[in-house]
Amino acid sequence: MSRFETELLATDGNLKNLTDLCGQGVDQVDDRVPMKQLILHMDSSESPTHGQQEGSVYNGQFGRTCFHPLLCFNQYGDLERAMLRHGNVHSTDDCRSILEPVVNRCQHKSVERFFRGDAAFANPAIYEYLEDKRFFYAIRLPANNLLHQKIDHLTTRPVGRSSFKPKMFYESFMYQAQSWNKARRVVAKVEWHYGELFPRIGFIVTNLNWHTKSVVRFYNKRGTAEQWIKEGKIDLTWTRLSCHAFRDNEVSLQLFTLAYNLGNFLRRLAIPRKIKYWTLTTLREKLIKIGAKVIRHARYITFQLAGVTVPRKLFEIILQ
Repeated sequence: MSRFETELLATDGNLKNLTDLCGQGVDQVDDRVPMKQLILHMDSSESPTHGQQEGSVYNGQFGRTCFHPLLCFNQYGDLERAMLRHGNVHSTDDCRSILEPVVNRCQHKSVERFFRGDAAFANPAIYEYLEDKRFFYAIRLPANNLLHQKIDHLTTRPVGRSSFKPKMFYESFMYQAQSWNKARRVVAKVEWHYGELFPRIGFIVTNLNWHTKSVVRFYNKRGTAEQWIKEGKIDLTWTRLSCHAFRDNEVSLQLFTLAYNLGNFLRRLAIPRKIKYWTLTTLREKLIKIGAKVIRHARYITFQLAGVTVPRKLFEIILQ
């Protein structure tokens, strides 16, 4: 992209419209293939920087100078919205700017709505906002002494010989921190692993009324968001933001996210089930960037495609 094109997209109006395109694309797909439920995953990432780039600041969590983008996915891996931020901000800094447009877009949909996030999103303001918007949520809760006291009876090593298979125990109780406006349900999971002296303990704050195991199982799927971020970094190199001006890098990130969504739409809507595991790189190399010979006739043009990577029948299924 030329410098002139970047500057044109970097204007306030154009950048706003560009940021909204991801959600508009998801809505168009949803009109054709309606969702049965909506599950939002929000997570931050890091984009390494080099030189004197605007917004490039050292981040102690990642141990390098970087940008700190925030991304929101749905359960299908579609990117609902993304935002580039300076490198030294907290993981949840300005997260409402991402969350509110996505939530507002889905208010008219008559589906159950869920949100899950890691401990960085354990913020009472987020709980209250999600409850007000009728979202169910499961968010990792940082441990403290009061929470540990609630499950003290589970922290005693089980009697008998240790098994190679981890032993898991669950507990559910009501808890209210000083900064909360009311008590909320907390689900605790205690894991005893072979050869480990102390248990692994995790807490989840939620407004779900499911069984404790179901809540934990639902939260554990949050890790798929990290896989989608990793895929964007490796397959699309969306962390390669090399412009000096911060606004220009914002434009670059939004263009990368649009490319990611196009690839993910292709994968989940047009690809047969047996190759659903293909990464975006595999799709690009085997389906899009394949060798072809163009044969021109009087009335039609024939594309003779190399059938080494994608067989003819499979290609026909994808086109259909």
